[in-house]
Amino acid sequence: MRNSNMTAIALLTQDPNAYHALLGQSDIEASASPAEAEVWLAEPALAAEALRQGYKPRWLASTYAGVDPLMATDLPRDYQLTNIRGLFGPLMAQYVFAHLLSQLRHLPRYAAQQQQTLWQPHPYGTLEGQTLVLLGTGDIAQHIARAAKGFGMAVLGVSRSGADVAPFDRVYPVTQLHQALAQAQVLVSVLPATGDTHHLLNSEALACLPKDATLFNVGRGNVLDLDALLMALDSGQLAQAVLDVFEQEPVSADSPLWQHPQVTLTPHIAATSFPEQVVSQFADNLARYRRGDDLQHRIDFQRGY
Repeated sequence: MRNSNMTAIALLTQDPNAYHALLGQSDIEASASPAEAEVWLAEPALAAEALRQGYKPRWLASTYAGVDPLMATDLPRDYQLTNIRGLFGPLMAQYVFAHLLSQLRHLPRYAAQQQQTLWQPHPYGTLEGQTLVLLGTGDIAQHIARAAKGFGMAVLGVSRSGADVAPFDRVYPVTQLHQALAQAQVLVSVLPATGDTHHLLNSEALACLPKDATLFNVGRGNVLDLDALLMALDSGQLAQAVLDVFEQEPVSADSPLWQHPQVTLTPHIAATSFPEQVVSQFADNLARYRRGDDLQHRIDFQRGY
């Protein structure tokens, strides 16, 4: 018989044992079953499966920032949904600048030369003075923007409202997207998947970019029209694309992206959820939940984020 003071929590993750060990509280009853649990600590895709089976929590705490699978029209929305925030910005910034600096300083080329015992320097440029445009101006974008500032870059943002946000030099409303894109040597999208963001980066938008621009998509795959991207790359309209997220994952084996010389493809690894950090945020929200206080990082089902 369950203690009335216990909170039943379903751990719907790929590694429930890690979360169970980290929670380690006597007043928590953790299990892998959502049948009787009022709270789910869950990966969105696994939670969506449980919802489709007819189970439903009072509060679903996503272990990810993105909650796309839970926005499906056939799923219920009469529960509290939260996500993880404030953890992924540093990881996203590391991912973006690892690739930028590797390209800029020819690191893959020098690695190949080392295997050939070839001593041959190559000229390189600098990030200082370049313009980085971020689609999105939230927590993740702000971390990337601060890193860019550290390298001496100018940083522009694009958001729904165009409201000023530190540390951006200027933020454009999405109605002025093309004006912002025209200034981008580096474009980074961290946008969520919503109806408004679907294929925002289409052929018309990509045509606004300078021909030497590098595009990163580390937000959600639906933002980028891949057919338009391939056309832009093949025509010389765009120099390089670094892609970590896709509308269909995994990317099909016959996709031209795999072998394209101007595409760097990674399997959705730019920023992963570390259980230790997730549990720290979850524990704080769990205390709020038990007190009946408002939860932090609530998702607006209408907006999708």
